[in-house]
Amino acid sequence: MAKAVVDSGVCVGCEACVGTCPVEAIAMDNGKAKVGADTCIECGSCVSACPAGAIAQ
Repeated sequence: MAKAVVDSGVCVGCEACVGTCPVEAIAMDNGKAKVGADTCIECGSCVSACPAGAIAQ
């Protein structure tokens, strides 16, 4: 696996991924999710939680 990456053009800002991340690696930045690469543990929970399909690994 790899670090999660958010496609800001697809992200709808619903924050579903924020609450799913077990290490709080995701924060909102100007209404879009942003993954802290240094904190991400590559678990993939945010990928499956995103209803817009904006997060990939």
